[in-house]
Amino acid sequence: MSASGGTKAIVAALLANSAIAVAKFVAAAFSGSASMLAEGVHSVADAGNQGLLLVGGKRAKRVATEEHPFGYGRERYIYAFIVAIVLFSVGGLFAVYEGVEKIRHPHEIEHWYWPVGVLVFAIIAEIFSFRTAIKEANEVRGGQSWPQFVRTAKAPELPVVLLEDLGALVGLILALGGVGLALATGNGVFDGVGTLCIGVLLVTIAVVLALETKSLLLGEAGSAQSVGRIRAAVVDGDTVTRVIHMKTLHLGPEELLVAAKIAVRAGQDAEAVARAIDAAEARIREAEPIARAIYLEPDIYREQSPAEK
Repeated sequence: MSASGGTKAIVAALLANSAIAVAKFVAAAFSGSASMLAEGVHSVADAGNQGLLLVGGKRAKRVATEEHPFGYGRERYIYAFIVAIVLFSVGGLFAVYEGVEKIRHPHEIEHWYWPVGVLVFAIIAEIFSFRTAIKEANEVRGGQSWPQFVRTAKAPELPVVLLEDLGALVGLILALGGVGLALATGNGVFDGVGTLCIGVLLVTIAVVLALETKSLLLGEAGSAQSVGRIRAAVVDGDTVTRVIHMKTLHLGPEELLVAAKIAVRAGQDAEAVARAIDAAEARIREAEPIARAIYLEPDIYREQSPAEK
């Protein structure tokens, strides 16, 4: 994922959610709708989350130091994980609490045109934000399905924004349904039910984000395609004859560490082996530009006996 594409989607979502949050709180104040209040908190949480993603992206660009020799690329994963926690606690749990309270103590909705008007405006704004995120994601997901893209993306920003925008759109529809039923029946319980559904939705999305981001924080290998390109680039058929074993690790979305033991022909002097390693590193970087840290250990390949395998 290009950094510019991710930033564009984040900024679009930040602007949309900021405007929507203000409108929702105004509507909640005039109408007394619990769904609108929950949606207002949801939008504030989303806007704060987009701010966190921008901060994480900026901090990840810091130059490597002696204390952090591989740089700060994984800060993007840390801030994405914080986003999941904020969405779970501030957005989801608050909405669940508010929904239960309004079901127990229903409140008649006043000035119906406020919540309905704001919800229609919010849906239009969220569609704009969601469309931007989809457009940016389509440029990098290739032939992957949407679930595959969310599960395998190494850059967390677009999956986070996509799921947040999807949750926001579904939440708005639930809020509109809750408000509509409350107005049609005169029973404020439906407003509380809509709020509770919003809370369950947000908690579910937050859990999915947390699980996916946790995997990135623990450290994921390069994709199968990246590993295949690197393996093909290492072997030159002359000095380097095969890859004995290799491990890769994402230091950040666009930074890959490669560590491999490679087989060189017996009888080569140290200078020849050194030249072969330099050439192999150059081929790796050409085949996989995100391979930034490369460590190759030369060895003589020996066929293992069946008992050793």
